Amino acid sequence: MYMLPQDYPSISEKGKRKSELELGEWQPSPKRQDNCAAGSQSETKILSDVKDIMRRVSQRLHGRDKLSAFLKDKIKDLETEKRHLVGVFGRTGAGKSSLINAIINKEGLLPSASVSACTSVMIKVEATNGSKYEAHIEFITKKDWENEVQSLKLALEEDDDDDGGNGDCLDRDETLSALYGEEWKEKSTHSLMDNKYFRDIPEFQMSKIKILESDSAEGLSEKFVRYTRSESNETEEVKRWYWPLVKCVTVKVPDNDFLDHVTLMDLPGNGDSNRSRDQMWKEFIASCSTVWIVTEMTRAASESEAWDILEGASSLLGNGGECQQIHFICTKSDHEKPDDINKVKKAVMNAFKKRETITNHFSEDSFQVFTVSSKEFLKGENVNPDVNEILKLKEILKNLNDACSETSNYVSGAHGILSLIQGARSREVVEQKNDVCAVLEGNLSIQLNRVKKAIEDITKAFEQHLRDGVERSQNLCERKLRSFLYPSKKNNKGFHGTLKSAVKNVGIQKPKKGKRKDLNMILASCLTESIDEKFRKTFPNDLKCGNFNGAIDAFSLSTDSLIEKYKNVELQLTFLQTEENKMKTKLNKIILTQKKLIYNSLTETIRSNMKGCYKEAAAFEGPGTQKRMRDTIERHVESKMDMFEKAKNAMLEQLNDLKETVLRTLEETMEESIEHSLKTEACSLPDVLEDLEMVKKHCDELNGDQDEKK
Repeated sequence: MYMLPQDYPSISEKGKRKSELELGEWQPSPKRQDNCAAGSQSETKILSDVKDIMRRVSQRLHGRDKLSAFLKDKIKDLETEKRHLVGVFGRTGAGKSSLINAIINKEGLLPSASVSACTSVMIKVEATNGSKYEAHIEFITKKDWENEVQSLKLALEEDDDDDGGNGDCLDRDETLSALYGEEWKEKSTHSLMDNKYFRDIPEFQMSKIKILESDSAEGLSEKFVRYTRSESNETEEVKRWYWPLVKCVTVKVPDNDFLDHVTLMDLPGNGDSNRSRDQMWKEFIASCSTVWIVTEMTRAASESEAWDILEGASSLLGNGGECQQIHFICTKSDHEKPDDINKVKKAVMNAFKKRETITNHFSEDSFQVFTVSSKEFLKGENVNPDVNEILKLKEILKNLNDACSETSNYVSGAHGILSLIQGARSREVVEQKNDVCAVLEGNLSIQLNRVKKAIEDITKAFEQHLRDGVERSQNLCERKLRSFLYPSKKNNKGFHGTLKSAVKNVGIQKPKKGKRKDLNMILASCLTESIDEKFRKTFPNDLKCGNFNGAIDAFSLSTDSLIEKYKNVELQLTFLQTEENKMKTKLNKIILTQKKLIYNSLTETIRSNMKGCYKEAAAFEGPGTQKRMRDTIERHVESKMDMFEKAKNAMLEQLNDLKETVLRTLEETMEESIEHSLKTEACSLPDVLEDLEMVKKHCDELNGDQDEKK
């Protein structure tokens, strides 16, 4: 759980540290400030120095032998970049844009909902190495837009005789009117694809990214606003708003350390009716390492929309994603008393504990509540960090952005490679090499068997849980289906448009407000619920906890003990040690990616089995359409009761595939490393002793710093 620095000013210090807090720049105590600054500069300098060393060493590897080629590849593999995605959710007017502006100290970068009508466009905010502010606008394809226009027009025609049908749908009229004004009402879909409507955006027609630039945040905002929302005070000069054509906007900010390895993502809560935008939305959700739920202070615990967003996305963020932290952020905390703040935080935490859909994926330790006032913060007023916690959020981002792990991994890997180069130059320890090889190969075989058994035991446990899930799915299937097809709060007339929209969108309802509903997820819910707890423990999003109950982290060739016994091949064993650590890091990333697919395979198998009835139901028109849609779906589900067994088998097959991938990666990587470090003859390797000593020194410095931080 995130712990605050000890030197945040307390409430009793209110008014004493105005100069330290002006313009949002929190100043740590002198000792902490010196350590932070020195550590950051030191790590940056170390990384730069070691990269220069490895660049020179790579250039000196002239040989065409296998070992030289292997070493050059290993040096290339040292370059990695990890980017944390922070997803920001909240209803229109909750203060998402203002919060992002305050966090990065760029007032006016993202327009607020008070001056414009919000849309469902996704906006990424990240750093740029350039000096200008940039907006990179990615469009949907023209074919996608043509299909969407046709679908929107058809839905509007069907809604003409359907009172209340629009209540659960995105505002179709607003979408078409943004681009076409009133013209869409009188023209065919084909006519609306005329190039005259897209004359100002040739990039859309060429499927290219449009790039806008400005010297200031406000200047860029004025340029890209028409691609993200509609102005409420629309003028005659601007007749077209292009946000309906936009897939995603990436805003790039110069000179902002917070965003070096962090991307802030303003996301709609319920996805999108457009298929390609919705797919991108799901991919972004599944890639978030942190999520901010933004809501107003006065309604934080009780506001249903914020909780609906979190509940609707919880499986995509948790077991189906990689989210480690949820931050529930209460905005507009101006003039609130500390006692009231504490009551709100307690109420929000209690509300979280009662939401089983969320707690199936997230523990209490991963959920925190913050109170902020972006307006007060941007004014540079006397900010009390116990009431206005933007400073704490900035500190968390800074920790996410910490380059220490990148530096440590690079320097450690470089140390291993240089150790191998220098060690391989010695040709006088052939007998010891043979002895060490025999021990290492024996250790590898034992370790592989241990990992294999651990994964197979876990797979057997999943199989039993899934059997129970299949049985419950078949018993409760009818009840769950009826809850979707016959919602108690809907009259038949009002539900027609909602159901029609869902079958056209492979079973997914995306209301403008409220919770996203996916019939496929509802039907698969007994399966997912049967494994949720076990899955979270087996594949924790916090990689420090260890995949497969720590089986990967426990893998070891025992190079430490071998170094003590075989001093003459210490350098080669040092290389193997660093390769082992690098391989575990690589494997954990592979597992993180694959586990999302494995978990979501349950719902995807159900979706695949349901596609036929969705297509059939979507084709119905005229009187009695709603009844025919319902009957078609009910008959189809009744005839496809084996789909739950298929979903179980598909997941177990993917688990087995992951096991094979893990074992193959472990075996091939370590066998190749043993082969090149102890069995391959070196032809003409350079003397890197001085470089090795310098990198070893940096390695010790970094390890010492990390021990001190712990």
